[in-house]
Amino acid sequence: MKMVQDIIIKPVITEASMDALNEKKYTFKVCADATKPEIAKAVEELFGVKVESVNTINMKKKPKRLGVHFGYTSEWKKAVVTLTADSKTIEFFDGLN
Repeated sequence: MKMVQDIIIKPVITEASMDALNEKKYTFKVCADATKPEIAKAVEELFGVKVESVNTINMKKKPKRLGVHFGYTSEWKKAVVTLTADSKTIEFFDGLN
């Protein structure tokens, strides 16, 4: 059984994810085999909020090059969590705006 700390790995902080905070959409890097209901339950337990919907995206590896060395970035899973209108915000993101 997965713990909620194993499902939510870290928040994703980009310009696009910061713009989505006004619509109560929060972006997280999640475990690759986590399902939408597991992600919703983990966010509700960790932050004490109500989740309306979860959208997931599998981020594919991209080729990278540093000088003559070639390689790839890692594959990972991204989840965009939308909170209900009457739910409170996640305090961690409040200080980033």
